[in-house]
Amino acid sequence: MGWAMNLYEKASTGLKGLDQVIDYLRFGDNVVWQVDSVSDYKKMVNYFAERAKEENIKLIYIRFAKHEPVFENDKDIKIYHINAKKGFESFATEIHNIIKEEGKRVYYVFDCLTDLLEYWHSDLMIGNFFKATCPYLYDLYTVAYFAIIRNCHTYSTIAGIRETTQLLLDLYHINDKIYIHPLKVWQRYSPTMFFPHLIQGQEAVCITSSSDAAELFNNINRGDIRLDNWNTIFNDAKKVLGASQRRQEAVKKRLMKMIIGNDSRMFKLCDRYFTLKDILAIASREIGTGFIGGKSVGMLLARKILETEGGDFVSSYLEPHDSFYIGSDVFYTYIVQNGWWRLRVKQKTPEGYYKYAKELKEKLLHGTFPKEIQEQFVQMLEYFGQSPIIVRSSSLLEDNFGNAFAGKYESVFCVNQGTPQERYEAFEQAVRIVYASTMNEDALNYRMNRGLAWQDEQMAILVQRVSGDRYGDYFFPHIAGVGYSSNLYVWDESIDMNAGMLRLVFGLGTRAVDRTDGDYVKVVCLDNPLRIPPMNLEDQKKFSQHRLDLLSFKDNIMESKDVDEVLSIPLKTDKNLFVSPDYATLARLRELGYKDYKTPYLLDFKKVFTDTQFAAIMSKMLKVLSQAYDYPVDIEFTANFNKDNGFKINLLQCRPLQTKGLGKTVMIPEIKDIKDCFFSSKGNFMGGSIRLPVDYVIFIKAETYLNLSEQDKYEVARQIGIINREMKGKNTMLIGPGRWGSTTPSLGIPVHFSEICNMKVLCEYSSKKEGFMPELSYGSHFFQDIVESEIFYVAIFDGYQDVIFNPDRILRKENLIASFLPESSSFKDVIHIANTSGMEIYSDIVTQRLLCR
Repeated sequence: MGWAMNLYEKASTGLKGLDQVIDYLRFGDNVVWQVDSVSDYKKMVNYFAERAKEENIKLIYIRFAKHEPVFENDKDIKIYHINAKKGFESFATEIHNIIKEEGKRVYYVFDCLTDLLEYWHSDLMIGNFFKATCPYLYDLYTVAYFAIIRNCHTYSTIAGIRETTQLLLDLYHINDKIYIHPLKVWQRYSPTMFFPHLIQGQEAVCITSSSDAAELFNNINRGDIRLDNWNTIFNDAKKVLGASQRRQEAVKKRLMKMIIGNDSRMFKLCDRYFTLKDILAIASREIGTGFIGGKSVGMLLARKILETEGGDFVSSYLEPHDSFYIGSDVFYTYIVQNGWWRLRVKQKTPEGYYKYAKELKEKLLHGTFPKEIQEQFVQMLEYFGQSPIIVRSSSLLEDNFGNAFAGKYESVFCVNQGTPQERYEAFEQAVRIVYASTMNEDALNYRMNRGLAWQDEQMAILVQRVSGDRYGDYFFPHIAGVGYSSNLYVWDESIDMNAGMLRLVFGLGTRAVDRTDGDYVKVVCLDNPLRIPPMNLEDQKKFSQHRLDLLSFKDNIMESKDVDEVLSIPLKTDKNLFVSPDYATLARLRELGYKDYKTPYLLDFKKVFTDTQFAAIMSKMLKVLSQAYDYPVDIEFTANFNKDNGFKINLLQCRPLQTKGLGKTVMIPEIKDIKDCFFSSKGNFMGGSIRLPVDYVIFIKAETYLNLSEQDKYEVARQIGIINREMKGKNTMLIGPGRWGSTTPSLGIPVHFSEICNMKVLCEYSSKKEGFMPELSYGSHFFQDIVESEIFYVAIFDGYQDVIFNPDRILRKENLIASFLPESSSFKDVIHIANTSGMEIYSDIVTQRLLCR
């Protein structure tokens, strides 16, 4: 028979009377039984199984629940044991793959779906599983039995199941009698089909009498309006707040496993600091159900640690937060209810991982949210009013020990101006953008390279009020940045690594976490905040911040402005906290004979450190957090000042610092002949103490590179990507002018991180003549990638004190580019690849010495 005919081919329930009532089953039917107990479901299943054996149709039993088995050992029934504890995605994907492998014309019996509440805690996710699975069963021309326990699920869950399934049947067991009441029978009808029926042996007796029907239904417990199981659990937990400490701790741990995750190093930290009251407070601000994700957990945990361990000295300086959390279950619900689950499953396969990512990303940008989620979005936006908010990724694996995912997923500012409808639409699209970023190429490569491609990476979302104030038409914090409890990128042996460091900017913190071309952040060593990184005095202005990111109320967007323009606006505090007169430029103006000029300023934050307690508070915060984590940490923060130079710090994020470790002392050989030394310096490296042989050096020549067209500069980056693939497993050093990963080719080489990921050493060298300058950008997202991939980083400031740099040590060797890139001889004057067998690089983090010879 053809497909259209097969679709209506009849099948049997194994119960003759029921077949007559519903006009038989059809291949493609999903059959849901609402029952009072699994034992009642077993009766119906046994009729079905016996008929399957008679007709020689393969019967599959999907076993996942704790209830008694629906079938005992039966050699004629194939049983799959599925672990529901692994979570929705693993569970649903494994069943999808079973259905795909078993093919068409198969019978299925599933355990009772209600038991999934024990593992997933959410009615919403049971509905999602049903909606994701049943259409596939239908398409493969199967017949599948499911059961749900009556009065255990929300009306919306039952409504979703009713909408998706082909048959929904009520099964009642009253006074030792079995009744079946069809509620939905798709594409079949008879005048008596939807009456209740009494089962007597193989017969089904229709109950049409009003008196009999009333008596029957009067004996049935219809139940109250049912909350989602998730809400019921948390409501019940509130009643435990007055109970014994032991009872509260037990309930707290159960709730933590629902919103934070399973046992892990982070879970143990949370268990140590959070109380049951804390967990209930977090849950009260969650939209939907599921985990709140790593970024949210890190932020909340760090605040609790400071509140508990920091004392009044720290806690009095903390700005309060009122964040919301969009649970990870909303991410799956969005995918399932928009009909993309099968595409998601195809994308999570080795052959589909990259192939289907673009299509799924495009769909994620254009879906609709369920009505109940929309209503919760509206209520949250009503709470924030027109305050700017930021929608931030908070995936399950983010900000954890070992995986930072720094910069891999999107964060979206919502300036939050306009009508309520306009603000709602902007927010909803921001959520879509974060969801779609799970399919970004960088995110895909990151997960693949770190062995995370097949793990569940549910996307929760953190919604935060943007820290700052309104200044004219703009909104921004006075200062923002990132902080590190261990300073692994030092340039002077007098620097105390354990005092920590900051990357500080004026305005929004976006410039502190990204490498911003043409602009530089303020690098602050907290043991001596006034210490200046290695540069000549006249270069301080050049290598400082010139533009800031802010939110424009007028244009309802985030944009960049010149610092000088914004400093002319009243800042509700003393602007001299942030700027100092630029004496070098003043002297130059006087030399040139200028008389009418405004005093030029340098954004150096000098008085923030001399006139306030800011540095002391930041150092104390980092120390407290690092001690609690028993591990170095990095944080994101803002600070806002008042007219009396008082301030509040908003802690936005905290995570374990991704680092190879501090390393042991390495003996650095003495340099006998400078000509034999490739480079040497004091400091300006990152990656601990090492001694590493170097097999190959890939050298990009500054002068030749600068003379290329912009298109050819991008092509150089692509060629490096090809060479990178060939260097996997080899100890290779990549050295180039300016900044690796620059988006402006005139300032460096515009590679993606995936194009340099196989390098063991990455060097950036300055060229005063050509205008290239490395950036001390430890802590930016690009550098997080370098640290996590255990790539050793070096910045070579050619011409500075204590720096030796001999490019000829490499350039006089044979250029092997043709053996790696046979088609790219045109780039031989730019890219020089040398075999450097015998060369070694040494670094010692204690003495801050670096040598490559």
